[in-house]
Amino acid sequence: MTSETLEQGASGALGGRERKLSTGRLGDRLFGISAKGSGILLLLIIAAIAVFLIAKAIPALKADKANFLTSQAWSPDAAEPRFGILQLAFGTLLSSVIALILATPVAIGIALFIAFYSPRRLASGLGYVVDLLAAVPSVVYGLWGLQFFVPKMASVADFLHGNFGWIPLFGGDSVGGQSILTAAVVLAIMILPIISSISREVFLQVPQPNVEAALALGATRWEVIRMAVLPFGRSGMVSAAMLGLGRALGETIAVAMVLSTAAGISLHILKPGGNTFAANIANTFGMAGNTGRGALIASGLVLFVITLIVNMLARAIVARRKEFV
Repeated sequence: MTSETLEQGASGALGGRERKLSTGRLGDRLFGISAKGSGILLLLIIAAIAVFLIAKAIPALKADKANFLTSQAWSPDAAEPRFGILQLAFGTLLSSVIALILATPVAIGIALFIAFYSPRRLASGLGYVVDLLAAVPSVVYGLWGLQFFVPKMASVADFLHGNFGWIPLFGGDSVGGQSILTAAVVLAIMILPIISSISREVFLQVPQPNVEAALALGATRWEVIRMAVLPFGRSGMVSAAMLGLGRALGETIAVAMVLSTAAGISLHILKPGGNTFAANIANTFGMAGNTGRGALIASGLVLFVITLIVNMLARAIVARRKEFV
């Protein structure tokens, strides 16, 4: 064995000992314990929320004379309580999905503009403005939507119904401003800054050598974005969209203010009326009796499960797209 080999072995052993000592420092141990404790605490909070919702919902579910999953009725405080979440689930998913479809392309376009097209000074200021929109309270969006957006959407609904009424979504016997489409547009504006901010940060993490290599090969700016930026940021864009969808699913005040309540399921998004989980809870909780509050908590439990499923799907999609990162 040569002296060079012995020196390499000694340095390797010393390096290994240094790594072992570094991981055994008090600060590292405290950080590891705190990180693990934070994760466990988060799981305990989620479990506590689930247990609370289940415990409060069971008495109302036992008193329900209708099928909770398939019924559209909502009269939990009647002599014979009858309530179900089919209409609420339909309205929640429909408005949230439409909001996601409207917001995602615009948000990604804003993120690309800030990251690659705008001058640096403008990009910095525009980024602050977009981030600030995410901090606007929901009630402000609701008031703006009710006072300004609903009257404007009435004329938009007339135009869509008159020119595209042959499409089932834009059909129906009546149209108005306080519709699922109006609620979806307000939700889209609310989730747009979230999707845009996260997508922008992902795009800024693209390795600069990849961009420079594409430019050196003669690629245009759009070709660089298409070949180097979007594949790298695909998982981040999916995560941003799913986070925005989670915000849209649980939005309460804004939807309750711009959407007029009406019974029944309808695919006509221009028709006045509709209902969602969050809006139903906000509108009826104050007047509900014991069974009514239990029914609302049961509907909140369903919304809680839907949100968990959406987050799990997002994690699964991101895991499948790791090869692009």
